[in-house]
Amino acid sequence: MAAQIHVVRHAESVHNVTKNFSQLDPPLTSLGFEQAAKLANSFPHGGRVGIIITSPLRRAIQTALTAFSSILDKRYFDPDSGYGVENGVSLVIDPLLQERSALGCDTGSDQAILQTAFPKLNFEELGNGWPSKKGIFSAGDEVVHERAKKVRSSLNVRSEQLKNSKKRDIVIVTHGVFMKFLTEESDIDLPKAGWKSYTIEKGREPDVKLVAADVI
Repeated sequence: MAAQIHVVRHAESVHNVTKNFSQLDPPLTSLGFEQAAKLANSFPHGGRVGIIITSPLRRAIQTALTAFSSILDKRYFDPDSGYGVENGVSLVIDPLLQERSALGCDTGSDQAILQTAFPKLNFEELGNGWPSKKGIFSAGDEVVHERAKKVRSSLNVRSEQLKNSKKRDIVIVTHGVFMKFLTEESDIDLPKAGWKSYTIEKGREPDVKLVAADVI
């Protein structure tokens, strides 16, 4: 079977319930954690996953850590938690996967705050401009399309790096609006903690497309 890209939507967040979109970087609700835990039991491709890449927004990180605790490396968890496995899957924080808008709910926390909240994770990839919603992270359609294109290109590179591995699949944990740009499916509307699988299709360089997989 060809390597697949599994695009995951974060679980229910506080702002999804309160509709307070000005709240900065809201976390998951208790139901959201339950949804992520159910994903852990229903996702059938864990044994094929070689890397998990998540948006730096709190709700996405929490979804990734909860949903994939049985395959992620144990270094990402408290030693007494019982989560994670020896020589498990790596977790990468990628700011390109953040949500589109500049509203508070879609703006990330300062790196120092994230490091305190998730002390086992590496936030070096956020860079000096984080969490600014300017430049490549601004909300205009053209800019977001360009950001999505960068993500697809990076997925192609990572897929090539994993091609000789038994674990070649990639999990992406991101957001409902950004995934429309990432997948180029304007009507995609996954449920909270829902997922959809794709394969990579290479067009004329440097174009890379995600094509819905025949087998989910």
